[in-house]
Amino acid sequence: MVLCQGGEAAAVPAAAGEEPEVPLSREDDAGPGQPCPCPAPGMEAAGAEERRVCGCCSGLSWPRCCKAPGTKKKAACPGLGLFYTVLSAFLFSVASLFLKKIEDVHSVEVSAFRCIFQMAFVLPGLIYYKTGFLGPKGKRIFLLFRGFLGSSAMILLYYAFQVMPLADATVITFSSPVFTSLLAWIFLKEKYSIWDLLFTLFAVIGVVLIARPPFLFGSNVTGIEGSYTDHLKGTIAAITSTVSAASTLVILRKVGKSVHYFLSIWYYAVIGLIGCVIALFVMNEWRLPYCGKDRVLLILIGLLGLGGQIFLTKALQIEKAGPVAIMRTMDVVFAFILQILFLNHLPTWWTVGGALCVVASSSGTAIRKWRQSLKKAKQNEI
Repeated sequence: MVLCQGGEAAAVPAAAGEEPEVPLSREDDAGPGQPCPCPAPGMEAAGAEERRVCGCCSGLSWPRCCKAPGTKKKAACPGLGLFYTVLSAFLFSVASLFLKKIEDVHSVEVSAFRCIFQMAFVLPGLIYYKTGFLGPKGKRIFLLFRGFLGSSAMILLYYAFQVMPLADATVITFSSPVFTSLLAWIFLKEKYSIWDLLFTLFAVIGVVLIARPPFLFGSNVTGIEGSYTDHLKGTIAAITSTVSAASTLVILRKVGKSVHYFLSIWYYAVIGLIGCVIALFVMNEWRLPYCGKDRVLLILIGLLGLGGQIFLTKALQIEKAGPVAIMRTMDVVFAFILQILFLNHLPTWWTVGGALCVVASSSGTAIRKWRQSLKKAKQNEI
């Protein structure tokens, strides 16, 4: 072992057929002028599979260490995770707008095409990560429920988008964090405080302002699309979709990190596609779109939904869940803007009031969970 400093060490090529390891961003105690212990040139490893490592980089292969020539510390881009979140919200909103523009395609058929896109994206990942297609034996029942509830949430949400105003359906779906906290308290025995109850009441008030039941608001309900019967069906579908999505998150918490993310999406796509095909044949609604525009919109909905999911996943990988959950409320803003610009439908003050209640509820829930996680992290450090 010798001491190498700065650019005095010679670069060693990576082994044949093996990618050189690049260190992740880390905090270094040593300054740029301090010596770094690296293996001397010509030193051979004791075993064929052993590699020379740098002592200052926690076992990273030399010369890809923090002081090796040409190795730069990757700087994190502030706000990149939040930008990914806003981009994800925009893509989801545009996909919802295209769904409103489709004329002769049932929402279940749109969901089937979305599942096909999901399967095409996930299949290479399953093969690459060698996760298998069934998952661990003890977790398969949870994955089946996750797939059923997740696909049901998607189908019901698409139906709600088709029969009620875009902003109304979007706002209702944002009450999902409140239902997640309630279900986690019931099934996972997580803490449910008076603040969670208050946020739940805010969410319920917001949904009531959007649904506007006749026994509270009278029989003359304005600012809806089509008949009030369709509006009520859409509201029930959106609420059921929200509860199903919250149940999916509770199941994912129960499963934890023992199941790969791609495998979870695979169950969601496969079970969703099977359910959609069965439902379409029962309802006799399976048909290809007659118009070329509808076919293009179907493809775009699949691509935009997939892109939104990818950027949301990347955002959660590099940013804390609290800020991401708060920034996701931009989806509501985009829904209002797109509804006004492209659907020529001005939201009523009831919808605006309901949106404020639901956004305040979901944001409060996210901020509270975020503060709890920060407090727990500080306690673990102590």
